[in-house]
Amino acid sequence: MIQHLNNIHHSDSTNFFLIAGPCIIEGEDMALRIAEKVITITDKYKIPYIFKGSFKKANRSRVDSFTTIGEEKSLEILRKVGETFNIPTTTDIHENDHAALAAQYVDVLQIPAFLVRQTDLLVAAAKTGKCVTLKKGQFLSPEAMKFAVEKVTDSGNTKTAIIERGNSFGYSDLVVDFRGIPTMQQYAPVILDVTHSLQQPNQSSGVTGGRPELIETIAKAGIAVGADGLFIETHPDPSCAMSDGANMLKLDRLDDLLQKLTRIREAIL
Repeated sequence: MIQHLNNIHHSDSTNFFLIAGPCIIEGEDMALRIAEKVITITDKYKIPYIFKGSFKKANRSRVDSFTTIGEEKSLEILRKVGETFNIPTTTDIHENDHAALAAQYVDVLQIPAFLVRQTDLLVAAAKTGKCVTLKKGQFLSPEAMKFAVEKVTDSGNTKTAIIERGNSFGYSDLVVDFRGIPTMQQYAPVILDVTHSLQQPNQSSGVTGGRPELIETIAKAGIAVGADGLFIETHPDPSCAMSDGANMLKLDRLDDLLQKLTRIREAIL
């Protein structure tokens, strides 16, 4: 997928690529600070990097959960991040009309896991001509993602990748089956969503929990089995994040993690 992004750095690197940023756009200053920090680290390890931030969150536990600082405002911030640092950006879309809207501002459109079977949404994303990432539903087998990929490619767009984010395990937990990564690589490049794989959804409090202490473990395993890329949500202070703080990586821990992962990548090549 990254070969289709003209503004991605280190495209000739043999390292994995990284999608990282805050769960949701909280403000311009924060987005720019996170992007600048991640770029400094990824440049050090020659990791191709895509900045991620949701312009709106539709999948919330409660009606009073935070959703956006403003759709257009958030999209403008994503555009500014991309233009300021000359890097590709991505955001998730939830409605058919969001595809054409977000495509005006970002380089990659992400389909959320709960919506990956929505044919019209996938077709709308494909027809923008942008790269499209497909999060594997927590309820789907790796083999079932073949058909999600085909919905995009049959719509005339071959610029796609799959994001693994764990399978439902009971009512309130997720587990990653790493056997699915090579299976799905038969259909498209595969990105491991490290932080969402460690969510603990459907908590009685109405706020999703998480196991961030396992981020390094899951990330190491993903690189060891040959994932093409990683997806990591990060924040300067996850305890204050407006969304998904329970499973995000603290920004000041990213450098150490990527250094370790780069060594694993070198060892398996």
